[in-house]
Amino acid sequence: MIRTQIQLTEEQARRLRNEARQSGQSVAELIRQSVDRYLEQGAASQASAVSRLSALEVAGRFRSGRSDVAVKHDDYLDESYLG
Repeated sequence: MIRTQIQLTEEQARRLRNEARQSGQSVAELIRQSVDRYLEQGAASQASAVSRLSALEVAGRFRSGRSDVAVKHDDYLDESYLG
């Protein structure tokens, strides 16, 4: 493991010590778990952003020939799924 020094506010340190005491874990372990969650969420957010951009690239490229799709989109989806 690599030793790292961080600075916390007094409130953060107090809450972290209380959580460590209640959970039976060390403050260091709680910080490592928090960093892991933060990094995982960052990767998920990035993947979501890429998916969103991919979807936006196709939006508006196709035409149905219908002028009321914005209003009746649910009806058209029902027709396409139910045949």
